[in-house]
Parts: sequence; structure tokens; C-alpha cells
Amino acid sequence: MWGIQRSRYADCNGSEASEEAEIVVNIGGVKQVLYGDVLNRFPETRLAELVDCSLKSPEEISSLCDDYDPDTGEFYFDRDPEAFKCIVELYYYGEVHMKRGICPICFMKEMDFWKIGADFLDECCKSHLKEVQDELAEIAERVRTILVDREGDPSAGGCQRFQASLWRLMEKPESSVPAHVIAILSFIFILVSSVVMCVGTIPELQVEDSEGNLTEHPTLEVIETVCIGWFTIEYLLRLISSPNKLKFVLSFMNIIDFMAIMPFFVVLILTSFGAGVMELANVQQAVQALRIMRIARIFKLARHSSGLQTLTSALKSSLKELGLLLMYMGVGVFLFSALGYTMEQNHPDTLFTSIPQSFWWAVITMTTVGYGDVYPKTTLGRCNAAISFLCGVIAIALPIHPIINNFVLFYNKQQVLETAAKHEIELMALRNTEGELRAAPEHHEHVCGTRVWDSSMSSCHSDTFLPLLKDTRGGCLGKKYLNVKENI
Repeated sequence: MWGIQRSRYADCNGSEASEEAEIVVNIGGVKQVLYGDVLNRFPETRLAELVDCSLKSPEEISSLCDDYDPDTGEFYFDRDPEAFKCIVELYYYGEVHMKRGICPICFMKEMDFWKIGADFLDECCKSHLKEVQDELAEIAERVRTILVDREGDPSAGGCQRFQASLWRLMEKPESSVPAHVIAILSFIFILVSSVVMCVGTIPELQVEDSEGNLTEHPTLEVIETVCIGWFTIEYLLRLISSPNKLKFVLSFMNIIDFMAIMPFFVVLILTSFGAGVMELANVQQAVQALRIMRIARIFKLARHSSGLQTLTSALKSSLKELGLLLMYMGVGVFLFSALGYTMEQNHPDTLFTSIPQSFWWAVITMTTVGYGDVYPKTTLGRCNAAISFLCGVIAIALPIHPIINNFVLFYNKQQVLETAAKHEIELMALRNTEGELRAAPEHHEHVCGTRVWDSSMSSCHSDTFLPLLKDTRGGCLGKKYLNVKENI
């Protein structure tokens, strides 16, 4: 028998009569003795209702517990004994603390069973519960997205269905084989256009125009035109099929896509105005700037790379650490550049002409680059350089570990959420098949046997399901429940 000693938690105002009111409970095969005056501290809970069970009818007693032995006065509950250890702490400490390893959603169901409100949960446990609920909501959203990608909206009209199908084809590579092929083609075009942009700057591969200026090779220009044509058609199809045009246009990745194709058409328009316009200095500078903007197309790879997306999200969650890194570097650069200028300004061949000019030396020294174009020549200046080097290594190394941890945690979380969503889809498919087989019992028994199927279905269900997804079509799906895993 496990339990908490009575003498340690006795009520200072408790009477001998209240101490004699012992309540014996059996939680999942584990017995514990509780005391009436302790349980009455929270009279609205289920355990407090057991105190006066001697005055209640057998029907009322059976509604409070799973079974009751009138000979021993023992109440039986088919509940988790480990979770009950946390529940009983409420009557002694005034709050409930959830132990490590217990599923928060399952524990909240235990609290509901014992009629204990969530307000009694410890603050640290509330934050953990909030994280799990957010993850479950994200899983539910992923399941909804997968279902929409697979089945579509049956209430939509013909035009809306075509628009949704086109959107899935261009935006959801996992929705179908053609969509996956289009994503691969888009990835190849991005790589080809990036390679062409780099190769076109090699002087040996350039040709001279009528004025003797070096320009890109005509073959590379043809390849560039084909790639831009693909990017343009892809962007327009995604814009036409987008359910929210304004959100699509203002999206960061779509702005990158627009910047990748816009320079080509601007240069084409300027060229069509004739050589007189292209000879203007301002126009030539604008054209050169637009050509440089073509490097933005490399960011299009993030649309097709989950690793780059994970890295971007991890950096967003590490803005505080990145801010600390920049602050450390900024303070160090200002401090050591000022000291370097002060120590080197009296040297006749000094390279430190001003503090702002010394910023460059401090940056390349603290980041351990050391180009050698600026260096101290005095003994004190070299000591200052050595200290700045050591401080730079420490300043860079300190925030790196939290950033790496954030990346690993975010990546593992995404993997778990993706696996949980796919697992839920598989369970929903099994439950759909179960409903179809129950609708045809004779065929069911003939194919696999009732017992075999029921055992397989019971084995695939986990302990807890959340009604986050509801069937709006009234079909055989019924309610779609979200499988809760402990590792989430």
C-alpha cells in the first residue's frame, strides 16, 4: 500500500471524529487510505463525495466509482495510479503538479474525472499543457490539409473545384504524382537558371556586340528566356488558383518569385525603346541593378526544400540569441577599435587613421578572419589585438549552442508532427473500413472474421482521442479523432 502519512498532513483544526473517517480507495489495483477532513477541503471533487457515502443509496455510490465492496468499505476505480498520485496532492498542497512522463491530455481527462478544475494545475504544467494543445491543433490542421488535398470540397462548384485542383497541382507536391513532377521540374529550372546566371559572367564565354562590349552568349540567353518563361507561367497559374489573392501577393516567398522574373521583363521593355534609351547612364545603372536582382531566384529553392524551411523557422525562433550575438560583437568592435586607434595613432606608419576606419580591423579580428590589410604595429596594439581575438571567439561561441538546440528541437518537432498527422490519416482509413464492414456483416465475417478485425482495430487505437476533426459530410467517417502520442 502506498500513501502519504496522516501525521504529516493532518488538519490543525481537525477533530477526532473527522480523523476516524477513513476512505479506502483502490486505484488500478493500488490501495490508499484517505481521510475525510482532508478530502473535505475541496468538497466539490469526486473524492470528497465519498466521505458521506454511508448515507447514499447503492445507485448513487455506483455512479461515483467503478465498484464498491460494502464489507471492507473499499472503493474501486479503474484509473491510472501514477496519475492519481498527482491528483491527491491537491488535498495536501492546494495545487496539482503533473509528473514527467504523463501525457498532459490524458492527465486533464483524469482531472475531469475526479472533478478537479484546470485552475488548480501548477503554472509550469499549464505552460506544458498549452504547448501540447498547440501541437495537437497543428496536427489537426495538417490532417485537414491532407484531407482537402486528397478529397477536395464536395460542396464547391465546378469552377471552384478546378481552381482548387490547379492550386493543389502547383502548390502541393505531395497531393499527386503530376504535382510532384511539376515540383521537380521547377526545382531543375531554378538550378539551371542559377548556373546560367553564374556561367554568363565568365569572360571566355561572353561575346562582343556591335559596339565591342562583352555580353552574354546567345545560347545562355535562350536558356535564360526559357527559364523565365517557366517561372512566369508558374507564378501566374499559382496566382490565378490562389484562394486568397492578396495574401498570395504579399507572401514573402511569392515576393521573391516576383523579384526573380521582374528584371527580365523590365530590361526587355527598356531594350524595346531603342539604343538611345539604353545609352543613358541612369538607365544602364538601373539595368545592371536589375540584373543583380536575379540572384533572388536562388531563394526559390526554399519552396521545395523542407531543410531550408526548417532552418528559416529555427532562425526566427532564435532571434533573441542572434540579437545577443550582434550586441556582443557590436560592443566588442566599438571597444577594441577605439583602443586600437588610441594605441596606434602615435606610430609614424600607423594604419589606424580613425576609430570608424578601425571598425573594419576589429570586425575581421573578432571574427577570426584576419585579412592582413590592417594590423597593429605597436606592442600594446598587438596585445589589444590578441585580447580582441579571444573575446571574439567567446562572443561567437556563447550564443551558437542555443541556436543549434533550437534548430534540433524545431526539426524533431516537425518530424513528429508530420508522422503523427500521417498516422492519424491511416487510423481514419481503418475506421472507415471498419464502418463499411460493419454495414455488411456477412461479407465481413466471410472475408476476415469478426474477432480478427475487432482485435486489429483495438490494437491500432491509442488510449486517447481528441475530437478536433469533425465530419461535415455526414458520410461513413463519423467523427475524426486525433491520436495523441506521448512523445508529442
